[in-house]
Amino acid sequence: MNQEFWTMLEELVRQSDVVIDRPNGSAHPKFPDTIYPVDYGYLKNTTSMDGEGIDVWVGTAPEHTVDAIVCVVDVWKRDSEMKILIGCTQQEKELIEEFHNKSQYMKGILISRERT
Repeated sequence: MNQEFWTMLEELVRQSDVVIDRPNGSAHPKFPDTIYPVDYGYLKNTTSMDGEGIDVWVGTAPEHTVDAIVCVVDVWKRDSEMKILIGCTQQEKELIEEFHNKSQYMKGILISRERT
């Protein structure tokens, strides 16, 4: 995948404050049975396709760099989004991909960054 894409994502993250509004283990505000397996939040002062801040998952890897994205389609909300994964371990990436594929209404595909 184009390295410039990842560089631009890194720049967005570097220039933004990360706000974690749904910590690991917390429940979704509208769907209490949905538990976040990794810290989830957004980049402050950014705009995503839903009009809110760009969504991020922040993992526990020592190096907090952009290492993947998840492209999500939600037919219930009738939207699609890209979510940035920052510093996620392989296990956390798998949990995040599973999280976005539990519902019959939402599906996601994980795209990992290739390191050269």
